[in-house]
Amino acid sequence: MGESDPLSGETLDALSRGMVRLKADLYGRGPEEARAFQNGEFVFCVMKGGLTTVERTLIEAKDEPLVRHVRQRFQEQVGPRFIEVVEQVTRRQVLTYQSQILFDPDYIVEMFVLGPPSR
Repeated sequence: MGESDPLSGETLDALSRGMVRLKADLYGRGPEEARAFQNGEFVFCVMKGGLTTVERTLIEAKDEPLVRHVRQRFQEQVGPRFIEVVEQVTRRQVLTYQSQILFDPDYIVEMFVLGPPSR
């Protein structure tokens, strides 16, 4: 794994805002909190909350696996939109991307691996 130039705090904040906006557009509801972090070429956006009423109902019925499956399947379909936001904000290519949802408490984690900075 190569070294990576650190992103500025302003860039990480812009990334968080872009992720929240996109989640709100796609799910009809956005997370209540979001924060982006960088560790080398890895960028993580951790978002708290944002489950829909349908998802909350399923979780109360102990059907977390269904909520996770649907979220992950949907993220596979809209992943290019998340990658586009990250590439626009960071001005770096995204080499790979993964999304994960956690329950109790509810968190969504978007994970990106950035390519090297262009010189």
